[in-house]
Parts: sequence; structure tokens; C-alpha cells
Amino acid sequence: MNYQETINWMFNQLPMYQLQGASAYKKDLTNTHLLIAHLDNPQEKLNCIHVAGTNGKGSTSHMFASILQEAGYKVGLYTSPHLKDFRERIKINGKDISEEFVTDFINEHKSFFESNDMSFFEMTVGLAFDYFATEKVDIAVIEVGMGGRLDATNIITPLVSVITNIGLDHTQFLGNTLEAIAFEKAGIIKPNIPVIIGEYTPETKPVFLAKAKECNSEIYFAADLISETYPSDLIGDYQIHNKKTVLQTISVLNSQNEFKITSENTKSGLLNVVKNTGLQGRWQQLNEFPKVICDTAHNKNGLEIVLNQIQKEDFDTLHIVLGVVNDKDLDEILPLFPKKAIYYFCKPNIPRGLDVLILKQKAASFDLKGEVYNSVSEAYQKALKNAEITDFIYIGGSTFVVAEIL
Repeated sequence: MNYQETINWMFNQLPMYQLQGASAYKKDLTNTHLLIAHLDNPQEKLNCIHVAGTNGKGSTSHMFASILQEAGYKVGLYTSPHLKDFRERIKINGKDISEEFVTDFINEHKSFFESNDMSFFEMTVGLAFDYFATEKVDIAVIEVGMGGRLDATNIITPLVSVITNIGLDHTQFLGNTLEAIAFEKAGIIKPNIPVIIGEYTPETKPVFLAKAKECNSEIYFAADLISETYPSDLIGDYQIHNKKTVLQTISVLNSQNEFKITSENTKSGLLNVVKNTGLQGRWQQLNEFPKVICDTAHNKNGLEIVLNQIQKEDFDTLHIVLGVVNDKDLDEILPLFPKKAIYYFCKPNIPRGLDVLILKQKAASFDLKGEVYNSVSEAYQKALKNAEITDFIYIGGSTFVVAEIL
């Protein structure tokens, strides 16, 4: 198979949560253990930072990678989902994995994947670990896909575990209380490995403390320990919490004497995240007049911060290009959106995209008014056409909506 055939096979033949939902979720790590044994345990050759959380884990992971690159290390970065090309998920020093490596890996192991019913995510995790081990990275930043305890990445023993925050998302898999979700995320805490918590609530803090005690792990609450941060090219309001999490983690890494990261490395890394790692879709400006911002925030916690930040902007009329996936709790997120805006409803072009007429009808019950469009790009083009140069256009609701614009 060539690269495109390989990617098509991965997407079409095997369950993938981002596209299909529940059928892709597995209840234990049996398959992952089978896979890494088959690959001769590449994860054992890696120094890792393991990053979980409801929101911010992507930005936080990219910040780590950028800082470590500035310190002169060869840095593997594994994140999900991708925006444009599958290869964005697996990078070394900001450069995507080659098409050839992906194709060779899948072709070599395809019969094993098929006979053991490996999921898209399990294969991708195996590919990332194999690639990082083959390329002998100094350190790998590994972002959890969903949850933590049962996530395919949770077979590593990292140098440090990081949990950015806890919010209500993926409740059909992780539980519908903050305590239940915190328990799943806390599953990445390993015996005698320090853990950094970004944000916590009265419900989640005891869960983290109990798990850390059980594992005899040092626990650090970054929000309480870090008061000053540095500027970053990631300028969303929510990045303040991510920066605190990163600074506390870097401090712990330095104390382990495995890596030496100076304050200059940290400052430079935070200022050059996009350049060093290629991160996109985080309060990203696409146009100046009118100002156009896209953001991948897609659950209550993330959207709340982004929509508040929009209200701080200076504009005459607000235009919102909005699409969501079909498992989104609209009763939870639609009340966050301003009534005083013109809406351009659309459906992201994936099987899980919510029918645009359903979105419009539900939005109308919250007094959000607008028209429906056949695609994300059509909705965006109409917003651009309608907007004056003094207006503001926001594109969001789903990672997949943003992906179609970039």
C-alpha cells in the first residue's frame, strides 16, 4: 500500500473514536500489551512526559516539546487528533513522521493488526513508540488520547506524569461526575513517579491526593506553586493555566538531574511554540480585517474561556461559524454562546458530525439565530462576505470544524 492507501486502511477498516464514537473504545489494555510485546517493547527505550487532562493537554504537550527543543534535545511529540494530516500526530523536533515510515510500519505489521483486531489508536501508539525508539529521541512527550487509566498510551513509565485539569467531557466513557473523570485521569499516576496537577476543584483534589498516596508519588499543584509565568505565542486566555503546569513540570524535571533546562530555554520555548512544533488551532488568527479567530475548544470548560475572551475583543458585530459532533451535550454548551451574534451553522465532514438542521433547531431554542450551510468552508466564506472590517468572526465548536478551515 502507498501512503494514502495505508491511511485509508487505518481509518476505514478499524474503529477510531474520533470518527465513530463508542465502538472504538476498549475496556482494558490487553491489546496494547500484546502490541508492544510484538514490537519488542519500544516504550522501554524512551524517557517520557505523560500528559492527561480534559482541556489543555495538547497545548501543554507542545509547550513541553518547544522548551525541550530550545534546550537542545531531540524531542518526540505524540498528540491527537490531527487537523489536516495523520502525520501531525507523531513529530520529532517539529517535523512530521515521514510517509515512508508510516507505510513501512503498517505494511510490516498489518497481518498482526488484523488478526488481533487492533484499533486505530492502538496501532498509532505503537507506531509512535517504535518511531521514537528507532530515531533515538532524548525525550518523548506523550499526550493521552482519552481518559488515562485505560488509554493505550498508559503502558509507559514516565519521568513525570501531568494532569492539566478535569471537566465533563466524554462522559459516556469516563463517568458523569468530576470525581469519576478525575479517577480515570489519575490512572496515569505511577508508583514513585512525581505528578503535576494543573487545575483542581474541591471534587478532584482528594482523588489526586489519594492516588498519589497509594503510589507513593510526589504531587505538585501548579496553580498553588507558580505565581509568575512568561509570555507565549499561544495567546488564548486559557494558556495561563497551561503555562503554570509547564513551569512546575520543568522544575521537577530539572530536580531529577536527567535534563538541564535553563530559564532562557523555557522563555524561548514558550515564545516559539508554533514555530518549533507546528501547533495550530489554539486562538489562531486567520485574518485581520475583519479579525478572524479559530479555536478547537469543544466542551463546556474550554468554550466558556474562549467565549469570554471574545467578549473582551473590540468589534461591531460578532459572526460565529459553528458546527459540532453528534455526542455533544448541546444543553450544556449552547447556553454559553451569545444571543447577540449572527450564526452560520454547519456540519463537520465526518460521520460523527451533527446534522446541521438539528443544530440550528436546537440553537433556536436558546435564541441563537442564523442560517445553515452545506459545508464549513461555505459557512466561513459567507461570514467573510457579510462581515464589515470592524466585525469579529469566530470559528469553532469542534476540532473538526477548525480542521476544515486551516
